[in-house]
Amino acid sequence: MDARSYDVVVVGAGAAGLNAALLLGRARRRVAVVDAGAPRNAPAAHMRGFLTRDGMSPAALLEVGRAEVAGYGVTLIEGRVEEAEPGFRVRLAGGPVLEARRILVATGLRDELPDIPGVRERWGKDLLHCPYCHGWEVRDEPLGVLGTHPNAVDQGLLVRSLSDDVVFFPHTAEVAAGDRERLAARGIRVVDGEVKRLVVVGDRLHGVELVRGGTVPRAAVFLVPRMVPRDAVLRALGCETRDGWVVTGPDGRTSVPGVHAAGNVADPRAKVVTAAGMGAAAAMSLNNDLVQEDTARALAVAAAFSARAEAENARAQQGDTAHGL
Repeated sequence: MDARSYDVVVVGAGAAGLNAALLLGRARRRVAVVDAGAPRNAPAAHMRGFLTRDGMSPAALLEVGRAEVAGYGVTLIEGRVEEAEPGFRVRLAGGPVLEARRILVATGLRDELPDIPGVRERWGKDLLHCPYCHGWEVRDEPLGVLGTHPNAVDQGLLVRSLSDDVVFFPHTAEVAAGDRERLAARGIRVVDGEVKRLVVVGDRLHGVELVRGGTVPRAAVFLVPRMVPRDAVLRALGCETRDGWVVTGPDGRTSVPGVHAAGNVADPRAKVVTAAGMGAAAAMSLNNDLVQEDTARALAVAAAFSARAEAENARAQQGDTAHGL
C-alpha cells in the first residue's frame, strides 16, 4: 500500500468511529480516521450513562480515544470529506484523495432547534433533550417541556419521573384530547399559548415567557430536536435509506458492499455508549470481510502459481520427448 492507501477509512471520530478504529487497529489493519471536529454533544459539559465514564466530558472522552487509537498506528486526519466514490476514493476538502478497501461512516447527526429566543444559547446547559443523559442533575426541580416536536408529549411523561413539578408548553402545537388526559393523569400541567422566549438571569434559566404575557418559572426545560443525519457520504455512495435514515444490518452493513455505518448517522436513538458498541460491531464485520477478501486473493495467487508450475512442467516434458530422453 502507498502512503494514502488504507484497509479502512473511517469518516467521523466520535465514539462510534474511534471505537471502530480501535478494534481495527488492534487487528493490525491500516486505518485512517477523518474528522471535521464538530461533535454533536460539544455543548454538553458532561457525558452520562456510560459505565466507568459517567460524568466525563465529551471532549475528554474523544481526547483519550484519539490517543488510544494512535497507539495502534491509526492515522488521524483533521478535515472534511468532500466526496466519496465507489471503489473507494475519499476526497478531502482542500486535501488529498485517500484510497480505501472499505469505508465506515460515523458522522453522526445534527439537531435542528426551534426558532425561539434563548433556545440555542441554553442548549446543552439547562435546555435539555435526553432525560437519561441529563435528568438526574435536575431532579426535583421545576421542569418544563416544549411541545415543538410530535414526540413532545411522550418526552413530558418521561420527564415526570424526575420531578413532581412539570409544565408542558404546547407552544403552537395542538394537543389532542387523549394526550391532555395522559398528561393530566400524571399531574403534568399544560400551559397553553405561544412561547415568546426563554428567560435567562445570571447565565441561568429563569423561566418560560409567553407571548400573551407572564413567565412560568422553570429551572430547566426539555425539548425534542429535529434530528437530521449527516449522511451526505452515504447518499453519495448510493446507500439505501428508509424514512430518511440509512438502512443497516446489526453489524452496520449498508446496501452498498464495502460500506458500513455506525452511531447516530444510522440510529438517532443511540447514546454514546450505544454508538461505541455499534462501532465495535462494524469493525468486526469489516475485518471479517477483509479476511475473506485476503483469503480469496491468496487462493487466487496460489492457483495461478500452481497453474504456471504445471505449464512449465508440461513444457519441460515436451522438450525431453523431443530430444528422445
